[in-house]
Amino acid sequence: MRIDRRQFMMGSAALAASLGVSPAFAQQAMLRLIFWGGQPRADRTYGVTDLYTEANPDVSIDGEFLGWEDYWTKLATQTAGGNAPDICQMDYRYIVEYARRNTLVPLDEYVGGVLDLSNFDEDQIDGGRIDGSLYGISLGSNAGSTLYNATALSNAGIEIDPMSMTYPELLEAGARFAEAQDGMKLLSDGSGVELLLENWLRQKGKALYTAEGEPAFEASDLIEWFQLWNELRAADACVSAEVQAADVGPAQTSVLTTGQAATAFKTSNQLVAFQEINEDNIDIAIYPKISEDSTGGHYRKPSMFFSVTSSSQDPEAAAHFINFFVNDIEAGRILGVERGIPADSEVRQAIAPELDEKSRAALEFVANLGELAGPLPPPPPPAAGEIEKALITKSQEVAFGMQSPEDAGQAFFDEVNSILERGSVN
Repeated sequence: MRIDRRQFMMGSAALAASLGVSPAFAQQAMLRLIFWGGQPRADRTYGVTDLYTEANPDVSIDGEFLGWEDYWTKLATQTAGGNAPDICQMDYRYIVEYARRNTLVPLDEYVGGVLDLSNFDEDQIDGGRIDGSLYGISLGSNAGSTLYNATALSNAGIEIDPMSMTYPELLEAGARFAEAQDGMKLLSDGSGVELLLENWLRQKGKALYTAEGEPAFEASDLIEWFQLWNELRAADACVSAEVQAADVGPAQTSVLTTGQAATAFKTSNQLVAFQEINEDNIDIAIYPKISEDSTGGHYRKPSMFFSVTSSSQDPEAAAHFINFFVNDIEAGRILGVERGIPADSEVRQAIAPELDEKSRAALEFVANLGELAGPLPPPPPPAAGEIEKALITKSQEVAFGMQSPEDAGQAFFDEVNSILERGSVN
């Protein structure tokens, strides 16, 4: 039989209480924390938990991190079983679903008390509100971005303007890059990247979802999207379906890190993590524009949140830790901008002069989007996570030649509507 440290301490505390003994740890707040990310994020996170427990010896924090896909599977299983960790990392596309199922604790009662948001950007606070209640505390702001291997592009004689590159330019440059680089392609396959599709739709004056949670695009848009990526594949501008299928999420398995592509469509806060595990110079650019005169489809969003789950036995202690995580300047120095630009203005101002080159580049990228950045879209519907997975599957079917763009575009549009209708019934 296996018993973890938290179970042991809880059992010991109960035994001590039954014997009339009050050891110090019997009064401890024991918090569990779960988040997605790689080792660099874990190192920064645990650096902050150590800093917090040193200042608050009556609190212990057990942390766990997983890759993106495994994270949501485990969190869903733990939530369904009623044993979710006290604090979970939450994404903008999933927070509505978890909040409306009453699996997260509203944090409004702690604001102004153990949770100080007085120096937070208002849009970062609003991003964590669902149906008028605050369920998520932003861990930073970011924007969609193209991370690219500047060393490989330079060696191939390819120049891009990181703040104005277009899909037509990348299509033309792809063949030249492939000829100059043995086995490396210019682009990763972005046809299954939801944020990239959303950016492309926004440039066309459309969106993924309306405020009511309905599709804000047509089947014809999806057909055009899949056709674009078929054209990029045909031009030898992006990796093959087989190569892209092995890119399962973590930075370590990305085609950018494995040297199979010179670009990856990510978010700005990931620049730091990618540079830490790549010897070549990794730089940052916008998502491609559909034409030179496009204003772009970017926006600044909460990169992720910390939320308190309904399973927590001490939500106030959890809120107190979150407050430290986002507001303490020393914690901010440890975290840097790996999770995005700090939402607290004092933390942001304190750490900005101390940032390394790539952290400053990520900060400046978000700050200097200008007219390329539009308003934050409404929170996605509860079924958005399922739709994102469906997009990945459908994009792979097109890439492998199992479906034409025409058939796939219509089929995916029908599936989106089916998922949303099913979600509204639930």
